[in-house]
Amino acid sequence: MASKKNEYTPAVVFHPGETLAEKLQEMGMGIKEFAIRANKPEKTIHAVINGTSSITPDMAVLFERVTRIPATFWLTRQQSYDEWKARTDLATKAEASVNWAKQFPFAEMVKKGWVQSCSNWEEKAQALFAFFQISDANAWDNIYIKQQLKVAFRISLAYTNESFAISAWLRQGEIQAKTLPDVVYKEADFKETLPVLKKLMAEHPEHFFSELQTICLKAGVKVVYTPTIPKAPINGCTRWLGDTPLIQLSGRYNRNDIFWFTFFHEVGHIILHGKKDVFLESVEYSEKDLQKEEEANQFAEKWTLTKEEFQTIIDRKRLDAVELVQIAKDLVTHPAIIVGRLQREKIIEHHVGKVFFKPVVFE
Repeated sequence: MASKKNEYTPAVVFHPGETLAEKLQEMGMGIKEFAIRANKPEKTIHAVINGTSSITPDMAVLFERVTRIPATFWLTRQQSYDEWKARTDLATKAEASVNWAKQFPFAEMVKKGWVQSCSNWEEKAQALFAFFQISDANAWDNIYIKQQLKVAFRISLAYTNESFAISAWLRQGEIQAKTLPDVVYKEADFKETLPVLKKLMAEHPEHFFSELQTICLKAGVKVVYTPTIPKAPINGCTRWLGDTPLIQLSGRYNRNDIFWFTFFHEVGHIILHGKKDVFLESVEYSEKDLQKEEEANQFAEKWTLTKEEFQTIIDRKRLDAVELVQIAKDLVTHPAIIVGRLQREKIIEHHVGKVFFKPVVFE
């Protein structure tokens, strides 16, 4: 068997229609006459000569009778052209796929276990196709940029700064969500869990996230932790996968006050805004509804620290650490929530009260 190294692969293979055109010129025969003699529509012969149609076996036999060139010649030329065209198209697609793949933070995705390590960019592109469950780069563009799959992804990332990294982060959340059991979502049950979730926030135990997942899942809400990757600075996201609401959190900033506010913000989107939108926090995108974002913020304030509660705190002339802990306990919140709010309102300096912030550790 000859090795591939010794195989001859011509740079360009011409469509057999060019040979047919040359033969007709040699025979002094026009296309119309040839079509009549071959008993084929004139438009078919034009298509073959223009290279937009292939010579089929039945056509090859008819051409043989008129041109006296064997049918095997026409079929061999057509097969050679088809193979050359397929290889050329594949090479073009491979080059485009490599350029597309290079837009992703692939090394970081490998590090986090989202995709497997690959030795070259062609393999990396294939790994990304499998990760996104798509056939090629155009399919990614249709979903995340052109918004053609609206039942599953209702926003376009075209105007975000880093659509590639963001799409990878979002896709990983979908993959994680599929590993969780499917439970029918019941809004009434979910609303009943809110006081329980508020208490969990106030206590912020060591294994808070597994408890958070369990509580929400019983009401049919999936919650996943997806660490941030370079160029995807997202705090959280809310969207619906069919009839199941999904909250995807990154734990960005590694502070419990920010984490819990983000969580209740996402809960607000689920309860207040239904299935029609995808909400990305800390990201600007064309479909972003600022009013809905403000409504979600107000919802989060209600379940972390209300404006009225906060006002009673700042009305106090003096607030020491012991009093802060007691106030947080009375309000069923965490001292870090209060300190964080005081810092954001510039009532205290950012270095004050840092001891109350707890790291966000996920199992």
